[in-house]
This record gives sequence, C-alpha cells and structure tokens, in this order.
Amino acid sequence: MSIPNDLHYTPTHEWVRDNGDGTVTIGITAYAAEQLGDVVYWEGPDEGSTLGKGDPLGTVESVKAVSDVYSPLAGEVVANNADLEDAPESVNSAPYGDGWMVRIRIDSPSALDALLDATTYTAQIGA
Repeated sequence: MSIPNDLHYTPTHEWVRDNGDGTVTIGITAYAAEQLGDVVYWEGPDEGSTLGKGDPLGTVESVKAVSDVYSPLAGEVVANNADLEDAPESVNSAPYGDGWMVRIRIDSPSALDALLDATTYTAQIGA
C-alpha cells in the first residue's frame, strides 16, 4: 500500500498536500479507499464555503458504505474536484493523484505541523 512521504495525514484517513501557495489539496488515503471498496459517488463542498477543522467537507459513497470526509484544517474551499462526478473510481485508482477531493486556502499554515507524518500514519494503520 502506498503512503507517500511528502504528505500529511489524519487519524481519520485524510491526506493533505501543501501546495506551497497557502492552499492545500485534500483527499482520502489509499487505506481508506481500500476499506470503503469501489467508490461510486463524491459530493463535496461549494467553492467559496468556509470549513473549520474537523467539519465534514463532503460525502463519499461506495458499494459498501456512505462516509463523511472531514476537513483536517480550517479554511476556504477554492476547488472541488469536479472530475470525480464522472470518474469517482479515481478515488480508488489514484487516491493521491486524480482522486483528490478539495483544495482549500488554509487559515494557518502552522496547523500543518499538528498533522501526522507518513511514518506515524503507517504505524497507526499497521502497514
């Protein structure tokens, strides 16, 4: 199972990529996608909406379950991955690439420091 070293992680299986411009890209990990099974639908937040840390940022539906995805950081939604409307399976096939879910402009870049690194996340899931 792939767990990229350049990302940040949450205990609830979201990943965060620092884009270096005050925004981050968020998705769910390969582990979470595997646990869900085949993803068939994604409903994300409206662009321009504001999220607090821990707020639901969207819903992912798979053949097994419907699950909320939570915002690891506070900020304003600048993009919702519209490509997932036609290709939700990207969450399974490319969770760290085309399967990204949202981009937000974060309120506090230092909040990234509170997230898990790849080593800690790997130990958490026992991989």
